[in-house]
Amino acid sequence: MGDHTVDYRAHTSPRVITITKAGWLYIAVTLLLGFSAVNTGNNLIYLIVAAFLSFMGISGFFGRRNLLDLHITVEFPDEIYARRNVPLKVTLHNNRRFLPAFLIKVHLRNQQVLFPFVDAKAKDFAYVTMSFDQRGIVKMDDIHLCSVFPFNFFIRCRKIARAMEVTVFPYAKKCEIPVLLERDRQSQGERSMDRAGYEAEIMTMRDYIKGDPLKYIHWKATAKTGKLKTKELSSLAQQPVLIDLDAVPIKNVEERISCITYIILKLFRQNIPVGLKIKGAFYKPPKVAQGERLKNNKLAMLRALAVYDKG
Repeated sequence: MGDHTVDYRAHTSPRVITITKAGWLYIAVTLLLGFSAVNTGNNLIYLIVAAFLSFMGISGFFGRRNLLDLHITVEFPDEIYARRNVPLKVTLHNNRRFLPAFLIKVHLRNQQVLFPFVDAKAKDFAYVTMSFDQRGIVKMDDIHLCSVFPFNFFIRCRKIARAMEVTVFPYAKKCEIPVLLERDRQSQGERSMDRAGYEAEIMTMRDYIKGDPLKYIHWKATAKTGKLKTKELSSLAQQPVLIDLDAVPIKNVEERISCITYIILKLFRQNIPVGLKIKGAFYKPPKVAQGERLKNNKLAMLRALAVYDKG
């Protein structure tokens, strides 16, 4: 999961109460007994009606308290793509000093997750899978905390007042890399760099570090020294690729954006610097095709594609 976390406090939101089937039946029986008590004057029926009303009052008191002083945090990945399932981590925090929280159900758009029990001054988390149909900035404002506690007569909900905005990247549709881009790369070629990698020629040898691929262990040097030795190879520096949105020969805009997204992700996996021209903006390929800089450049281009022509 990424570090993108949104915090929601439930006690600032309006309340909604829905009567369940069991609740309607309970109310109907209570009213029927009440009319019977009035018509007959039977003290026993009065006592039964009083007990029914007491249970309803207890349900209202504890049901209302059950949703107080709760808040949730929602964590989602840094990269969310249209038409792909993504896991969201939902954490429920119970800030009450004494009372636990029972049967709390968190509703996120068309998904829901149940927290049966969260102790006082504690928290619990669960994962929910969600997908988005289209790219762009999606506002998630249909978020509720609900509970049927204690008697399942009423469903009490608190709607989260604060909406969450999520940037959904375009769907990455597999496509052929445009010929003009491939020719551009071939004409510029590749050059060897004096930088450690796992390609090209041997630069030197060093002690084995946990995580090094086994196929790069130098067994002869290992046998001579008695220590595991790893071959350090010079890496091939790929010439950067520049993508112009308007120059990609695909008529349908959405298909063009999906294809460009696929190309960016493919080149990123191959450690090839890539740049993008889009709507007057220019995202320059990073000089160093490794590390956080390359990832940040990729995310910036995907965000630009996500909001393209979305107003």
